[in-house]
Amino acid sequence: MKKTRHRLGRLARQAALGSGLLALTSLGACDLAPRYEPPHFVVPDSWEGQAPFAVARPADMTLPSDWWTLFRDPLLNELEDRAIAENGDLQAAAERFLQARSLVAKARADLLPHLSLDAGGSDNKQSADRLFRNGATLTQTQEEYAGLASWEPDIWSAIRNRVRMNRQAAQQEAARFAMARLSLEAELATDYIQLRGYDAQVAIYQQSIAYYKRALDVTRTQLQYKAAPRLDLARAEAQLYTTQAALYDIQAAREVTEHAIAVLTNSAPSSFHIDPVKALDFHQPSIPTGVPSGLLQRRPDIASAEREMAQANRAIGIARAAFYPHFSLNADAGFEANGFKLANLANSLWTYGARMNIPLFDGGVHRAELQRSWSAYRETRDQYRTTVLSAFREVEDGLSRTNRLNLENQALEKAVNANLETQNMTMTLYQGGVGTYLDAIFSQENTLHSRITQVEVATRLYQADVSLIRSLGGGWDSRNLPTMAETLSVGAFQYEGLHHPKQVGDVNASEHPEAHEDLTHDAPDAVGRGTNAHLKPLPIGAMP
Repeated sequence: MKKTRHRLGRLARQAALGSGLLALTSLGACDLAPRYEPPHFVVPDSWEGQAPFAVARPADMTLPSDWWTLFRDPLLNELEDRAIAENGDLQAAAERFLQARSLVAKARADLLPHLSLDAGGSDNKQSADRLFRNGATLTQTQEEYAGLASWEPDIWSAIRNRVRMNRQAAQQEAARFAMARLSLEAELATDYIQLRGYDAQVAIYQQSIAYYKRALDVTRTQLQYKAAPRLDLARAEAQLYTTQAALYDIQAAREVTEHAIAVLTNSAPSSFHIDPVKALDFHQPSIPTGVPSGLLQRRPDIASAEREMAQANRAIGIARAAFYPHFSLNADAGFEANGFKLANLANSLWTYGARMNIPLFDGGVHRAELQRSWSAYRETRDQYRTTVLSAFREVEDGLSRTNRLNLENQALEKAVNANLETQNMTMTLYQGGVGTYLDAIFSQENTLHSRITQVEVATRLYQADVSLIRSLGGGWDSRNLPTMAETLSVGAFQYEGLHHPKQVGDVNASEHPEAHEDLTHDAPDAVGRGTNAHLKPLPIGAMP
């Protein structure tokens, strides 16, 4: 009877313990992280800078994700597609996103019980001369089989907050990937525009060199008939050779830029070549800017900073949870026997129990961590505000730059036409014996300088368009980020698809990177814009 009451009392205590743990577990919704809301900034209603383009039609109020097509260059389109698919740095950024998703699954696993099997066996022989053997057998065989189980109830949501932090970190990596992709697209477009700018300069230099050679022939003829001093011949030669030297410098710069494009598109520079064109002939895009408040959703770096701030907010909840009791449940059951007697129920064993840890005094460790987490959260808010302000500045800079460069380019086009006319007139006067060769050289140098400067400004104008598009987010939107639920890459009972998880959001990671290890391919076959363009011919007047 006493044994029965003792067993009933023990069962009652176990039931009370179990119900108490279940009640504590039901408090798992007790989230100690502060309520999170991103900052709400008061921003201007419109941009201060003025773009030089016509007001976009309603259908064009947003940038397309393939924004480089606005320049209407088929070769640029092909290069961008190749870079997005094969660039090593971009693929590495995609893999970092996949790794962040794996950490979500790893953190989430702590919410579930952990089960394992343990088995072991040994065969031992002792020395016959062992001291104090007391007649024990020389050989012993031992075997054991056991099942282990452990679980930590997430009463204060410390584990859940870690999971949420990892989910937000995965979203941050997705935003970083988007920023890396936008930077790659912009860098490639900028380099390609620079390459075409060098092409136009090379064509201008070659045209001017051909003109200077003919002018040198005219001077030699004038000298032969005593109609010009030898000083004119020296000046003509110096002008020709100086221009040739400048041409070599531009050609070297073009080759270096072409090498940069090759690397961006996963090609070895030695096997990569883009055919030159004669003139800079991009389409001037119409760039919709939207309103300043919309920029907060269109910039990947702003989205990344916001997700970092959300993680810091969750870290406060984790630091708070350290002040409260923590519980863990453990169970171990199996068989252990000497020899092969495991089938005997008498050789079975088990142990189960619960553990509670209550922090009493730690010298201020937990308080220091809580203080640090609050400070870290405020730091991310400051960084977020700085990121937003930097984005606004970049847009304003882009609007101002495109406006002024457009006006400068228009003025230089008029200067080029005036200098071409002056060059024609001075050379005609020199051949007629009325003007001096110094005047002819001066007008020729002015013409060349204005033409080269106009191409440089036009190149900067197109590059400013790219910079403005990049500062506006390049058609990206924060809605492209994967949701919190989508960040999980593997389920608790998933055993397939571990090599490459299902794609989520707009992050494209190559499943077979070995497919991009052939670095010998040339530039795409598409014809670049301006291939059939021609330079305006130089007026030769009475030159032969």
